[in-house]
Amino acid sequence: MRMIRDVLDKQVVDRNQVKIGKIDGIVAQLRRGRPPRVAAVEIGSIALARRLGPLPGRWMAIVAAKLGGERHAKPHRVAWSKVRDIGLDIELDIDVHKTAICDWQDWLRDHIVGKIPGA
Repeated sequence: MRMIRDVLDKQVVDRNQVKIGKIDGIVAQLRRGRPPRVAAVEIGSIALARRLGPLPGRWMAIVAAKLGGERHAKPHRVAWSKVRDIGLDIELDIDVHKTAICDWQDWLRDHIVGKIPGA
């Protein structure tokens, strides 16, 4: 499988087909004398900013920590073993509502969008 082509930037859904976002990073485990092994995928703005370089990644982590607390200062990492299917979408064996992945969207809905008249 060509990881970059087949996984990176693909739409992600949970086990209930709820859209989560896109795969923004791939975490590989380096092993001495053996090929690297995919350990996890990362979702979120921090992983996406890291693709632009270390400085944008640090800035995004600082912003995320200030807005959402320290638990949001790292990208959301999902173990590769939770990947169910790789097709048009990447299906993960998780329930997004039991993770912190949607916290930012929920905060925006409750504090910003919900206050707009007619929203």
